[in-house]
Amino acid sequence: MKKIGIVGKTGKTEPAEMIKEFLPWLLEQGCEVYIDSETASIAGMQGYPRSEIPALVDMIIVLGGDGTMISVARLVGHRNVAILGVNIGGMGFLTAVQKEEFRDAMKKVLTDNCPVEERMMLSACVFRHSECIAEYSVMNDVVVNKGALARIIDLETYVNHTYIATFKADGLIVSTPTGSTAYALSAGGPILYPTLNSIILAPICPHTLTNRPIVLPDDIVIEVFLKSPNEDVFLTLDGQVGFSLKMNDIVMVKKSSCKTHLFIPCEKDYFHILRTKLKWGER
Repeated sequence: MKKIGIVGKTGKTEPAEMIKEFLPWLLEQGCEVYIDSETASIAGMQGYPRSEIPALVDMIIVLGGDGTMISVARLVGHRNVAILGVNIGGMGFLTAVQKEEFRDAMKKVLTDNCPVEERMMLSACVFRHSECIAEYSVMNDVVVNKGALARIIDLETYVNHTYIATFKADGLIVSTPTGSTAYALSAGGPILYPTLNSIILAPICPHTLTNRPIVLPDDIVIEVFLKSPNEDVFLTLDGQVGFSLKMNDIVMVKKSSCKTHLFIPCEKDYFHILRTKLKWGER
């Protein structure tokens, strides 16, 4: 773990300030450091295009929030590059290391004393006239949803070619266990332990209140057929990438061959995160 990439939250000065503080220490440990161009320029240094960093390094340090972590996970793709998240954002479910804990956490990473956890990802493909016209890998969720002024949409849904229902709703969420504490939680979905091999299917504001989220095994294929002529319907990937859908488009979602590898801060288990971030046990 001597080749280290650093990716900072876009548009923020805090990552550059942290780099100035910790870069000399990392270099003293014998590390080669590759900083993304935008963050490096703010710090007055030479950087590397963000898209090239995963191919150059053994691990990536993310200085930001969960959104930055998720974008880096998609960037890493099939490469076996583990990610350490340092929280300078908001909630910080994935970026669980605080700034003041960074040096201690990195000492454990550099001495192979920090465990790495594998998280499943999803693959989503949009078919139009039997042709795959867009394909994505996501860490959190794949969402079909309507625009703000659009009517309820009809989503004919299948699992392994077996018909489930035609959901009349504002949309539909297909989520990984990691994403179970994100949009799917707001839609009434369950919290899944992040290493489970499961997929959540959760309708958004369904017209029929008995349409509830369901947990499915990860070896299935979900197909969602858009049956509404509404032009204002979108596919959203991890809440960060969007794609406009048309009537009769098919969104196929399945487990991705990619996995995200996360350094888990030592002495911080998942239930600690639930207690601190979701205030479990408080009144």
